[in-house]
Amino acid sequence: MKLWGGRFTKKLNNDFKNFNNSLHIDYILIEQDIIGSIAWSKALLKANVLNVHEQNKIENALNILLKQSKKDFSLISNGQEEDIHTWVEKRLIDMLGDLGKKIHTGRSRNDQIATDLRLWCKYNVNNILICIKKFQLSLINAAEKYKKTIMPGYTHLQRAQPITFGYWCLAYVSMLTRDKHRLKDALKRIDVSPLGSGALAGTSWNIDRDKLANTLGFSESSVNSLDSVSDRDYIIEILSSASIGMMHLSRFSEDLIFFNSSEANFIELSESVTSGSSLMPQKKNPDSLELIRGKCGSVYGSLINVLVMLKGLPLSYNKDMQEDKKSLFDSIKTWINCLQISTLVIDTIIVDYKSCYDSAKKSYSNATELADYLVNKGITFREAHYIVGKLVVESIKKNLLLEDLELSFMQKFSCLIKKDVYNFLSLESCINKRNSKGGVSYNQIDLAINLAKKELIK
Repeated sequence: MKLWGGRFTKKLNNDFKNFNNSLHIDYILIEQDIIGSIAWSKALLKANVLNVHEQNKIENALNILLKQSKKDFSLISNGQEEDIHTWVEKRLIDMLGDLGKKIHTGRSRNDQIATDLRLWCKYNVNNILICIKKFQLSLINAAEKYKKTIMPGYTHLQRAQPITFGYWCLAYVSMLTRDKHRLKDALKRIDVSPLGSGALAGTSWNIDRDKLANTLGFSESSVNSLDSVSDRDYIIEILSSASIGMMHLSRFSEDLIFFNSSEANFIELSESVTSGSSLMPQKKNPDSLELIRGKCGSVYGSLINVLVMLKGLPLSYNKDMQEDKKSLFDSIKTWINCLQISTLVIDTIIVDYKSCYDSAKKSYSNATELADYLVNKGITFREAHYIVGKLVVESIKKNLLLEDLELSFMQKFSCLIKKDVYNFLSLESCINKRNSKGGVSYNQIDLAINLAKKELIK
């Protein structure tokens, strides 16, 4: 069955038929298509296209169809119809005869698919938000557990200043909060119903589009039908958010891959999220993290695919838009899977306190504190920076840490250095002196954890 054909006198080429069909992709929209069709049948009742008895029969048949398809999706995915809309309408006609042919009165597949996609996006954006919150909660729990686990912080992949593993966890909580806010903002623009726009110019039937929108759970209906049926901005927004979110997960993965390496040895990943080598029996590879890092590229590709597909399209609907669904569906599935695996990784991680602490001590990460110490004694920061730089050079030559240098030796570089300098140079002192908002002090970490917990319940 086709939803068109009266205009055509020749049989469809079979190769083109297979090329044109999208049921193997858009069957995922079965629930949204049926929900939209039920709402449309109620609008047709108000417009006197259907009577109460007819509308009830159509609604019951659609609900039966939804129940059957949920039990066995292969009923749909193995079908030969052009798309999910054709599949639903054909089954409705099989069940109800001519009555089933009334459901498409005043409706186009153009506004139908736009409605289905928006409904699907609303549902799945909320699923992503749930996954983000779960991951954030795991990171917050780890931040509490490892609040005082001192480790080196890095710039340019060089040890820079001491932080804690808990503080590192909270950095990703902040990233995920931005991901969450982007999605919530995108929901405002997704939450607009195009149903009733027809093919491009609206419908000639007496349809209350605002009431129809509310029936479907949308906050409003669209104001221009020409735009409504061809608008895919919301898909770009979701894919853009997914790309940024996956970038965050990729950075998270890269950090942990490095922390897990023999060179750093800060953490141990659970055997439940690692795999071995087919040749080297000693290996335990961070495959879960490497896969997250690798999958980031496919999500980027989906965003570029949709942007390029849309960039030259004239108004309104064009068949090119059929290509948006695979990109959207695959990316959302990938993002959700990667969030779930990231949560599993952080839930099962073991942090080696001693290795982290020793690495932080060896890195001269307290050099800035020594410079600040001298500033407190009355020297300008630039002069203090120069003095400490010279001291670091001599410490390296002696294979000693700054805090291991004798006071008399340090005083050769500045007579202002006194015995109290050693209190400034301890890693704990370096941590807790950074007590301004957003700093790494234990007090600020506690405040950040409490703030993050409040954010979770919003």
